[in-house]
Amino acid sequence: MQDISAFAINNWELFTAWFLTIIMLTFNLYGDKIRGFESITPEAAIRVLNSEGAILIDVRNKDELIKDGKVQESSHIPLGALKSKLDSLEQHRNTPVVVICRSGQRSATACAQMKKSGFEQVYNLKGGIISWKGAGLPTTQK
Repeated sequence: MQDISAFAINNWELFTAWFLTIIMLTFNLYGDKIRGFESITPEAAIRVLNSEGAILIDVRNKDELIKDGKVQESSHIPLGALKSKLDSLEQHRNTPVVVICRSGQRSATACAQMKKSGFEQVYNLKGGIISWKGAGLPTTQK
């Protein structure tokens, strides 16, 4: 134990970098669980949508919808407007909600907001519309 303490003191920069790397890796692996939601694959999202009656919310901006298309049954609520629209989603508070963006980052932010506002089952689509299309799942331009 003294050797570890001596090493940490003598090489504090290296030890600090190692420690921060461990923290970042842990948060990367378990961050969604810590924030109260789960990131799921497109295939898992299809199961949740079909078997649990989930709703799908797309938080991308309008230009992204035009460029990349959207999932047919999704509701478009841009991330910037989500907080003000949460009241209109009140009837879905106990319904599973899958949130999608372009890559999964903004949808994770939206999931955290929704969870904090009392939504029970919130899922982030891991990889966003990119992974959805990569899995060969359909999109529409309408």
